[in-house]
Amino acid sequence: MRKILIPVDAGHPARSRAAVAEAISIYGKDPVAVHLLSVQAAVSSHVAMFFGSGELHQLQYAAGAEELESAQAQLTAAGVPYTSSVRIGRSAETIARTARELGCDRILMGQEGAGSLAAKMFGSLPQQVRQIVAGSGDCQVIGS
Repeated sequence: MRKILIPVDAGHPARSRAAVAEAISIYGKDPVAVHLLSVQAAVSSHVAMFFGSGELHQLQYAAGAEELESAQAQLTAAGVPYTSSVRIGRSAETIARTARELGCDRILMGQEGAGSLAAKMFGSLPQQVRQIVAGSGDCQVIGS
């Protein structure tokens, strides 16, 4: 069975909704396994020292679970089964690594509107992920 990874981006909710809608459309034509992913940024050791053991991870996973709620509701309403996870790390690298680990053949990232200055200088998140997975050739990144 083919697998689709959808990284949910709280900073771009419209892009995430579009990616989930596309997955629903794909599932309607050819059932695929759908996996939702929330990537939470790692924090520096200076920030981490203000939290108790495990407290920071609990906060990060709770924030990730909250980010996933809208996409989960969208898939549930459409009757599309899914799995989901929260990971901590750098966004592009974590998305690419998760896609490889899960054996995904597609990463749906939705369409992005006008790019920010940072996206123009460093590439948008979908462009960064596309660059990382380009060498493997077994996973297509769909989105701008």
